[in-house]
Amino acid sequence: MLYFSRWKTFSIWAVVLLGVIFTLPNLFSQSTLDSLPGWVPKQPMTLGLDLQGGSHILLAVDQNDLIRDRLQATRDDIRTLLRDAKIGYTGLTGSDRHVSVRISEANDLDKAKKALEGLTLPISSGLFSGGAVREFDLQEPQPGTLQYNLTDEGLNYRVSTAVTQSIEVIERRVNELGTTEPIIQRQGADRILVQVPGLQDPQRLKEILGQTAKLTFQMVDQSVPVQQAINGRPPAGSTVMYSTDDPPVPYLIENRVIVSGENLVDAQSTFDQRSSEPVVSFRFDAKGAQRFGQATQQNVGRLFAIILDNEVISAPQIREPILGGSGQISGNFTAQSANDLAVLLRAGALPADLTIVEERTVGPSLGADSIDAGKFASLIAGILVVTFMFIAYGTLGIIANIALAANVVLIIAILSILGATLTMPGIAGIVLTVGMAVDSNVIIYERVREERRWGRSLVQSLDSGFARALATIVDANFTTFIAAVILFFLGSGPVKGFAVTLAIGIITTVFTAFTLTRWLVSAWLRRMKPKELPRGLINFVPHDTKFPFMSWRKYAFGISAALSIAAVLLFFSKEMNYGIDFRGGTSIEIQAKTGNADSANVRERLNQLNMGDVQVQEFGSPSELLIRVEGQNLGDQAEQSVVEKVHMELDDEYDFRRVESVGPTVSNELAFNGTMGVLASMAAMLIYIWFRFEWQFGLGAIIATIHDVTMMVGLYVLTGLEFNLTSIAAILTIVGYSINDTVVVYDRVRENLRKYKRMPIEELLDLSMNQTLSRTILTGVTTLLALIALYIWGGEVIRSFTFAMIFGILVGTYSSIFVAGPLLILFKLRPEGSETETKDKLPAAPAGAQPSKG
Repeated sequence: MLYFSRWKTFSIWAVVLLGVIFTLPNLFSQSTLDSLPGWVPKQPMTLGLDLQGGSHILLAVDQNDLIRDRLQATRDDIRTLLRDAKIGYTGLTGSDRHVSVRISEANDLDKAKKALEGLTLPISSGLFSGGAVREFDLQEPQPGTLQYNLTDEGLNYRVSTAVTQSIEVIERRVNELGTTEPIIQRQGADRILVQVPGLQDPQRLKEILGQTAKLTFQMVDQSVPVQQAINGRPPAGSTVMYSTDDPPVPYLIENRVIVSGENLVDAQSTFDQRSSEPVVSFRFDAKGAQRFGQATQQNVGRLFAIILDNEVISAPQIREPILGGSGQISGNFTAQSANDLAVLLRAGALPADLTIVEERTVGPSLGADSIDAGKFASLIAGILVVTFMFIAYGTLGIIANIALAANVVLIIAILSILGATLTMPGIAGIVLTVGMAVDSNVIIYERVREERRWGRSLVQSLDSGFARALATIVDANFTTFIAAVILFFLGSGPVKGFAVTLAIGIITTVFTAFTLTRWLVSAWLRRMKPKELPRGLINFVPHDTKFPFMSWRKYAFGISAALSIAAVLLFFSKEMNYGIDFRGGTSIEIQAKTGNADSANVRERLNQLNMGDVQVQEFGSPSELLIRVEGQNLGDQAEQSVVEKVHMELDDEYDFRRVESVGPTVSNELAFNGTMGVLASMAAMLIYIWFRFEWQFGLGAIIATIHDVTMMVGLYVLTGLEFNLTSIAAILTIVGYSINDTVVVYDRVRENLRKYKRMPIEELLDLSMNQTLSRTILTGVTTLLALIALYIWGGEVIRSFTFAMIFGILVGTYSSIFVAGPLLILFKLRPEGSETETKDKLPAAPAGAQPSKG
């Protein structure tokens, strides 16, 4: 296995070289990259919003708004069709999801059905699908009454169409803002995800996205005073609407639309030549110009209203016919509001109202701080791990460090090639991978040392060590990979980034361990021709340990059972500190513009806004505060009103560094997906271990994992740490790590079961635990070194995340030895009848091996 042909050597180093080439763009500025030749790779990693700032907004199509529009349009169609057919009718109404009309004459009923049959004809559901849906079906609840019901498939078709149209409109609106590389995509059946990195004014983005921008030109009804219409009942065919002034001015508006925004071909913000005030100039198409010209010719002297989303922007008097197809909208505009209105009109109207159900906004200053903290923490973690490996293994540690550096380079290169988004949890995933990647080399090196102690030659020991470690490393890493894949499909937002980096890290780890590390060891053997394995500066764990782990199993079972029961009781008796991801609400991080923040003052001011329970606490430094506002339980849009209230109250004195707002709909989904992620990953790993081992191993591993999850939940309840999406990521990673650790131990148990067929199970388990003890301790220490660096220097945002990870690593290591191992005795892995002979209890050297003289 230590021989490499030329093509294998070339392939290995070609992969590493490509990794370096695709990693380099991350070290240069964008201006430098733009100046390079076109054939040079220029794609750096995409930084997440939590690293470079920006807005993540999840919008949902308002189905009730769509239903209202469809019923209104259907009523208008029925009215027009029956009038054209000269059929008398009464009681044309629409409610719930149906429209009813009563035909006056019974003899006209068949004629009416014929005139309205177009409403129930199937409509094409897509250009390429070739399918068709029936939007309405017809019923006759009473003689002479026709009822057209909106079908489920018809509603789904309208929702799907509205989402598609809304994405097009949103793209035009966001692109008009001049932002770079926005992400706008469908999410689920009725939602749209909008991510705009590097955005300086997220509030403006929400205003642009939130307006439906339905522009209409309608006549003002001057037949009665507007106040009389307000106090009494407006005339038929007219509606009271209010202006955008402060205070609002009421107008009585005729329902008939003269021209709509569909006829606009251009809109630009300009300045009025007479008053120098900002205005919006517009231009109609030929059809709109004709209709607008006719209306102004027939109504000289009357007022007409320009209406945007049922609000009167302005209501000028028609002094003369406007025949050129162009005009201007004036009002109380600023230069920016006039420009925003022009953007909305050029982009077109949304087909339905969009509700913000989730918002996550990070200011650019916080993003820069996160990048600096992540880089520094990663550097410290790398130094600690590299130093530790050199101390533990000497020359072999240097080889492992070279492979580790190549591993990190390959992770960054793959993230760059895929265009994957690197988030702060993603950096945590890389740092965790740095710690766990050492595990493969530790397993190999400990195997090599063991083979050498058994008397094999140096070359035989190295060759056999790599060969025997292969199955263990594949099994251990594959179980962690399962957790990462499930986390990716069931996770959301930053958790996906964490899963991607972890999964990529596992793949590159296996590659570097069995190709690059082997090649480097082979080259070292050929060049240096050593006579003995290099020793580390410190031998952390003696090779001949004989700890009687199984003799302590009763105490360990008792402690684990007591702590698990206590954790469960705590969970049901004390409410966990759920974050807004799971219970809805708003979380806002602010920083005082000058001096220190006054938490008491902020708490008092916000409590006066009647938003329910408000928590204010210092966060990170004396100038920063974290505000948590409970869910409003008044629908998804209610959370946005909280953000607006806090902005209005604190904008003058504080900078908003991070805003997270989650409505009840999304929070319920995140809680369900998070729970399913844990359960699904555990089930998948159980199946894999059951397939690779015996059923006792699979069941033992899953019980040990449940123990670890229970301990993690107990930690969150006891300490009051916020339990959110990143907590799910922490738990799933610990599940993967614990299973990884357990599989390494179980793999040695399985090997010893074949080798020592008559050894009592307790002694065999003790032997297996001691044989893998060096690997368990060294891997745990390197992983903890990486996490401790992240905890101390990684920033306040992920401190609770890394604290939970550190606790989980300790618990997972404990359970692999004192829970997973003893369970094999409980499950009768080796029946008592097979232990009649107890000779060969101690391991013997393999056949043909000679005792080492060194």
